[in-house]
Amino acid sequence: MAVASSATSSGSPAGGLPGGRGGEPRSAAALAPGRGARSPGDRSRAGLGRYGEDVAARFLVERGLVVLERNWRCELGEIDIVAREGATLVVCEVKTRRSGRHGSPQEAVTGPKLARLRRLAVRWLLERGVHPGEVRIDVVAVTRGRTGAASVEHLRGVA
Repeated sequence: MAVASSATSSGSPAGGLPGGRGGEPRSAAALAPGRGARSPGDRSRAGLGRYGEDVAARFLVERGLVVLERNWRCELGEIDIVAREGATLVVCEVKTRRSGRHGSPQEAVTGPKLARLRRLAVRWLLERGVHPGEVRIDVVAVTRGRTGAASVEHLRGVA
């Protein structure tokens, strides 16, 4: 069952999970060195995706999650954001849209995509050799309008 939280965006490692020094959430600047949130003028699909991932990472950090990795890849696919919340490993899929014209961002996360995220989470854990108390898959849906701040919805535990 997914639990949603939404907003408008303008400790020691637990359970064997890596994290920032002293378990403190990383700052937005530390999330992507040399990469700030993209400007609303960036119109490419890749640019929109990067913008959404930047907004989502900042949103998660502001809510106390520790971002461990971004855009982790292997031959099975990619995890947009790997984070931890206490002893829980959180695998986040970020979906970004300019409007709801083609459906909401979260509607783009299909059953096959969730199955792939589960496989990717297992691979990440095996490669890192960590053993969290729990693994959760979340979706962070970002909608960027023509003006103003992005709208962010965090769906927790979707798979």
